[in-house]
Amino acid sequence: MRKDVRILLVGEPKVGKTSLIMSLVSEEFPDEVPLRAEEITIPADVTPERVPTHIVDYSEAEQSDEQLYQEISKANVICIVYSVNNKKSIEKVTSHWIPLINDRTDKDSRVPLILVGNKSDLVEHSSMETILPIMNQYQDIETCVECSAKNLKNISELFYYAQKAVLHPTGPLYCPEEKEMKSSCIKALTRIFKVSDLDNDGILNDNELNFFQRTCFNTPLAPQALEDVKNVVRRNMTDGVKDNGLTLKGFLFLHTLFIQRGRHETTWTVLRRFGYDDDLELTQEYLFPLIKIPPDCTTELNHNAYLFLQSVFDKHDKDRDCALSPEEVKDLFKVFPYMPWGPDVNNTVCTNDQGWITYQGYLSQWTLTTYLDVQRSLEYLGYLGYSIIYEQESQAAAITVTRNKRIDLQKKQTQRSVFRCNILGARGSGKSGFLQAFLGRNLQRQRKIREDHKSFYAISTTYVYGQEKYLLLHEVMPDFDFLSEADLACDVVCLVYDVNNPSSFEYCARVYKQYFIDSKTPCMLIAAKSDLHEVRQQYSLSPLEFCRKHKFHPPQPFTCNTTDAPNKDIYTRLTTMAMYPHTRLRCMCACNRCTYCLCQKILKLELLRSIKAQLHRVVFNRLLGWVEGVGSHLLAEEESSLMQQVTAVSNVEESIYMEASAEQLMASDRHMAQADLKNSTFWLRASVGATVFAVLGFAMYRALLKQR
Repeated sequence: MRKDVRILLVGEPKVGKTSLIMSLVSEEFPDEVPLRAEEITIPADVTPERVPTHIVDYSEAEQSDEQLYQEISKANVICIVYSVNNKKSIEKVTSHWIPLINDRTDKDSRVPLILVGNKSDLVEHSSMETILPIMNQYQDIETCVECSAKNLKNISELFYYAQKAVLHPTGPLYCPEEKEMKSSCIKALTRIFKVSDLDNDGILNDNELNFFQRTCFNTPLAPQALEDVKNVVRRNMTDGVKDNGLTLKGFLFLHTLFIQRGRHETTWTVLRRFGYDDDLELTQEYLFPLIKIPPDCTTELNHNAYLFLQSVFDKHDKDRDCALSPEEVKDLFKVFPYMPWGPDVNNTVCTNDQGWITYQGYLSQWTLTTYLDVQRSLEYLGYLGYSIIYEQESQAAAITVTRNKRIDLQKKQTQRSVFRCNILGARGSGKSGFLQAFLGRNLQRQRKIREDHKSFYAISTTYVYGQEKYLLLHEVMPDFDFLSEADLACDVVCLVYDVNNPSSFEYCARVYKQYFIDSKTPCMLIAAKSDLHEVRQQYSLSPLEFCRKHKFHPPQPFTCNTTDAPNKDIYTRLTTMAMYPHTRLRCMCACNRCTYCLCQKILKLELLRSIKAQLHRVVFNRLLGWVEGVGSHLLAEEESSLMQQVTAVSNVEESIYMEASAEQLMASDRHMAQADLKNSTFWLRASVGATVFAVLGFAMYRALLKQR
């Protein structure tokens, strides 16, 4: 909606242009009328639409043609004033003023016109019979108002209609000749209907109608009002109401009725609430709200955004198979002006056996878009109506901007959920296969992918210590001399070489030494195509020696030439390295050559196990003898103490004549004392044995597993 309205009054001399303005301001007819009134500004708080309004007068006696042309170009609406008792002034409307205005305005942005018949107090008849043919001839004419500056008749209505012609124009909505809405208006209202149809059944039920009413007009409809609306539609069309809900045809009919009855503001209120401008295009402010992203920060969807996207998925997954078929995808994106997802998306995220995007793949694609191009993600959320359905100020409420990565490194923890891994390697080294294997596709399935449908990205979820995280893989083109900042900006680097190609590793070594040797970004070396014969690499160091020299993990063997889906453990390791770049993970290899692998092999030897068992047996027997000796001594002392207690109790029994009860009590006490003694002896043996075993185990661990 415009922030202000500029109204220009033109017409022949002596028709009462200045008198109309002065009567509006002073609310009385002026005794003396100047040749031209000064520009008047009406504050927003006294106008019906709460928009400041500027009223500009034109005087042929005081202004030149050039000044008139400038005013026409600045005006939002032009009132052509004629005198109802002067036929010549009426003829000038079509012979002079309308052609003049049309010549000075663009055809694509014509200014709305209002015909004003002044001095209605001087005649008893109406001029509408003469004016109606003119209105039918020129589509730019919004309406015609007869008024009287002397009697103050329809003065305020005149300027209200002028303001309304700017803020709620008829032209973009309705075609008077064909008596139906224009295609652009139908398209916009159709999108609004689909966004408001929360269950995607093609009908607006009572709850959805109330939500729509509350969203647009801040008040719900009473039950009787809802029934009245449906009855109006039922009386005028047969398929406007279905299952006691409003269909798309009924929804469009209602807005056609509003426009035909002069209630343009109702339709415009709906359109503007859903982000449309005067040209029925979604505004830039609606699609691209302002969001600040500091350097070294990333963008992610928050919890509410994922809940909204989940509801959109459920809304369009009609067969409830947790995947979107091509028809369901098209239905989902009907509210978009174009198809946002191409065929490469199916090779970027997880799909089912039919190649349809799964629920996980659907959320992954949204996560990818938000991470790589947050403005595009905001635009998509705007088309789906996120801010309207979730009653947020804008789509920016769906975005979380993560904190600076340097702070994460300092605090040694991160709150991010999406981590980027750049895949570098020579041509033919297996980078694309590594990406597709992340999506669960073996070599046989990868061969079916068309060349023009390939993607340089792959994204899916992994679990690190029970937390679900997104890992984004990006295949970097093998151009050693021109790696951009985007190619280097990531959380973890994956260097891929072909074990069967002797010249493949050299590229990885050069890239690492050129760009990552002094970087804090963790790196992993992937020995791709490990199912093939491994050949010697034509480089001064072997891949394993290169890893030892630069102190990172040995090459990780990988192949996607498997019967089932490739193993995904390596992707979990990559995510873990990205989450905790400040820590060094345990050895991830099984080379049987490094210190860790040798120590593990020694610990698993049968000889070492037998020695450990024999040592444990000897120590346990000796401890058992010592514990039994201590236990015997404690038992003798306990029995002596018990005998003394028995003697004392007997003396008491004799003195109070309760021999029978005392004997039962002594037997019970003796039984409990012996049980407590056995229990304490058992726990003493167990604790001593556990302590000795822990000490021996720790000593062996220190001896065998020295820091690598």
